[in-house]
Order: sequence, then C-alpha cells, then structure tokens
Amino acid sequence: MFAAGRKLIGFAVPVVVCLMVLAATAAGAQQPASSRVMGTVASVSGNAVTVKTDAGATVSVTVPDTARILRTAPGQKTLAGATKIAVSDMGAGDRVLMVVAGDPPAATIVVVNKASDIAAMQQKEQEDWQRRGVGGLVKSVDAATGSVIVIQGARMVTIHTTPSTIYRRYAPDSVKFSDAQPSTLAAIQAGDQLQARGDKNADGSEVTAEEIVSGSFRNIAGVVVSTNAAAGTFAVKDLVTKKTVTIKTTPDSDMRKLDPQMAQMMAVRLRAGSSGQPGGGAEAAGSSGGAGAGAHAGQWQQGGGSGQGRQYGGGAGGGLARVLQRSPEIHVSDLHKGDAVMIVATSGNPDAATAIRLVAGVEPMLQASASASQSMFSSAWSLGGSTSTGAGDESGGSNP
Repeated sequence: MFAAGRKLIGFAVPVVVCLMVLAATAAGAQQPASSRVMGTVASVSGNAVTVKTDAGATVSVTVPDTARILRTAPGQKTLAGATKIAVSDMGAGDRVLMVVAGDPPAATIVVVNKASDIAAMQQKEQEDWQRRGVGGLVKSVDAATGSVIVIQGARMVTIHTTPSTIYRRYAPDSVKFSDAQPSTLAAIQAGDQLQARGDKNADGSEVTAEEIVSGSFRNIAGVVVSTNAAAGTFAVKDLVTKKTVTIKTTPDSDMRKLDPQMAQMMAVRLRAGSSGQPGGGAEAAGSSGGAGAGAHAGQWQQGGGSGQGRQYGGGAGGGLARVLQRSPEIHVSDLHKGDAVMIVATSGNPDAATAIRLVAGVEPMLQASASASQSMFSSAWSLGGSTSTGAGDESGGSNP
C-alpha cells in the first residue's frame, strides 16, 4: 500500500456512488435493468467494451448505437452538464457504470468518467490535501464539543467537526481505502491514526474538518525470528508483549532499511531526549502522549510546523519521514533472523497482522529508547500512503 508515489486517498467510494446515482437518474422511467456493470475500461474494440469490474471479473459488453452514453465529471451527483459521447470516445482507464441486459450483455445506458478527468480531479484533490490537510495520532476525543486533538511530533492540533463532516474508517484487516467504511466521530479513539482536511486558523493549530479518515493500527518493535520469502511473511518477537507475531507483506507494504550512520545519529538524538539534554524531549513525548517523538534539534526539527502536507511531520517524525523516503526499499528476503525492525501494521489479531510500513536497521535506535523510537516512527507515516507529501493510498483510490 504505502510505497512512495502512490496516489491520494478519497476517490474510490465517492465516485462509485456518484456513478450509481447518475446511472439511476439516466434510467429514468425505464424498466429496471437486469444488471449493472461497474468498473474500469480495459479496452475498446468497435462496439465491444471490455471492463474489469470492481469485483475483479472481466466482462465484455456490447454498446449498440442505440445506447445512451453520457460523460460526466467525477464526483458529479446530477446529470447537469453531462454530454453525449460515442463508443469511440471511450478508452482504457475510463471509469464506467453500465446498465445492461441480455446474454451476452448489451448496454442500454453508459455513464462515463474519463480517465483524464479523474486524473485532473485527483491532482486538484491532492493539492488541496497538501494545502489544507493535517494528520497525526489521536490524543483525545471530545464528543460534547465535536473536537479531536491529534499529536504531530511535539505539536498538538485541534480538529473541529461539524454536522457536515464526512467520516471514513479503515477496516481492521485492510489497508485499502476502498475497504474503508462510512464512520462517525464516536468511532475515533485515542491512539488512532487520523487525517483531516479543512480550513485552518492562522498558525495551523486548529482545523475545521470537511473530511476525516481514521484507523486503528498496531505499532510493533521487535526482532525477526524467522522469514518465509516465498510466502512473503516473517515472524517477529514483539519487544513489548514478548510474543511472536506473524507479519504478512503484500506488494503494497512499504519496507525500508535505514542507513547505519543515520540510525546512529537518530540514536544519539533519542539518548539526548531521554536524558533531558537540549534537542531532546523524545522520551517524554513518547510516554505522555503515546505519539510523536518530541522536538529534536538539527535536521529532525524540520517537519512542517503548520501541519501542511500529508506526512505526520512536526518535529522528529517529519525528519524521519523524509529520511525513510530516501532509504532503499527491501523485501522479506532481505530480512534475517535477529534483525531489529519497527512496523506499522493492520490491527489484525494478536498473532498476525499485515505490514503497512516497516523499517529495518534500527538496532541503535531501539537500544537508545524503544518507546521513543516507536513514537517517532508512528508519527512519521501517512494514512494516505507514503511519507512524501501528497502521496497516498494506492488501492483504487486513484482509480475509483
């Protein structure tokens, strides 16, 4: 899910819903269609359109000259401004919802979101998340006032909600936004990862949220016990629980290895923080808030104080985010018994989880302060996907 360059969250479900509404509107007073085909166009040949459906199937649909084909803007909830197009105007990557009948299926209505329109919308949304987005680890939720306090390194941001705020929450066994479900403020708990988009006050310490995405994830620091490269899994002994957890990786898991010199530099910062020396505060921030590693001197104090961008980057977390972005990617085959790792994973179950982010080569950091290291790592990754600003969820979020 979370390699750099992946695309922004937030498109899959809204565009799908809009397509369904538009198709129903376009159907008007016609008889109910026998079925619907929703997905992404794989190819167009004459009047034959091959669609890879959202369920994973591949369907070939004939689009006769009598079919009504309407091009709409992504996110549009009415047919106002829709334009009629021909089959020849459709292409690979377009999102479609087809009302079909017969066997083999023939379309009577086709609602199209052009791939170019989707890309333009995503770019606009991504820029808006960069400008108006904020994220961090939840410190507290006040249901009475409808506010949430999140921690970004050593900084706290208050997120205000309104009756129109949109909430979504990640599934416990999935890191895909397409699997996220509509949610509520009540579902947000202390310790959750949270990302919000909305209007900020002058110093960025308060945000009125239009949209909130949250999830409960596990933070594991431990030592590799065994690996199975063929299966894409490895076992790690959690340093906190002392239990062995099987970690599954997917092509979307972002796995990095820290440069040894960089790991030593971070360890020095962590030791300074735990001893109360200048440039520290890591241990205190980690123990008191459970999120964020405190404000470190030098390069680690570079996290974007206003909370702009999509990394969780005030203070040390933001510095680590940029370091990880430049660190080499690794695979399960690169892990060995005895390696120290830090992992952000799905909540899963006590014995197993799926890796979202992993960083190896962290032995010096864990020796300096395991709790502060975990806190730093937790605040350095983004719900949307990568540690780079503007990157986000892969999972069909870009291809709704």
